[in-house]
Amino acid sequence: MKKRVVKATLVSAMLFSVVLGQGVVAKAETVTSVVTAKPTATVKPTATPAPILRDNLFKFGLKKEMDLPVTISAGGLTYTLEKLMFYDVKSKEAQSLMKMYGYSDRIYKTPTKYMVWTKLTIENKGSKIIQLSANDSSPKWHFKIDGYNLLTPSPKNKMQQFNNKEALWNWVLKPGEKLSSYQMYGYIKDPKEISIYLNVGGNFEEKYIVKLSGE
Repeated sequence: MKKRVVKATLVSAMLFSVVLGQGVVAKAETVTSVVTAKPTATVKPTATPAPILRDNLFKFGLKKEMDLPVTISAGGLTYTLEKLMFYDVKSKEAQSLMKMYGYSDRIYKTPTKYMVWTKLTIENKGSKIIQLSANDSSPKWHFKIDGYNLLTPSPKNKMQQFNNKEALWNWVLKPGEKLSSYQMYGYIKDPKEISIYLNVGGNFEEKYIVKLSGE
């Protein structure tokens, strides 16, 4: 009788151990599956910023003396040409700008071929006011192509505003002041030589963006 009780006790203990062991295994499997299912972070590659298109002189096959931006200084005024784009006068870009700001292509006796769109920054580093207005109508810079000063049509929709940041006409800079804006020119043929000429108070400087071949 005692032997049967002992055997029954041993069997019960063994069954309990097996069940307990299965429970541990089950829990371990559950934990393992959770750890395995944990998502791993993915590192996205950093996108390379697109280069800034500052001019489209490549369409004319021109070799530049210097890349934009180009800075020139004289008489306390600093002029920086930030952008230079030649648009066929009939292109959607030229027509859009002409309509938006009131520019006209009728500035030469010969039909205008290109509307030349420029972005510029000017800064007064001198000790006196520098301006282009009724008080001082002398141009402070010239944008030159093939040795000729380009004519600029007036932005009729903005010309009554001083220091306009969309289409520059009249402007006034006190010492230390700085202004970024845009300016339109017209030209009648493909360019071969391009320069900027600055003349302020008898002080002048000229820089060539493109020179005639052979010079």
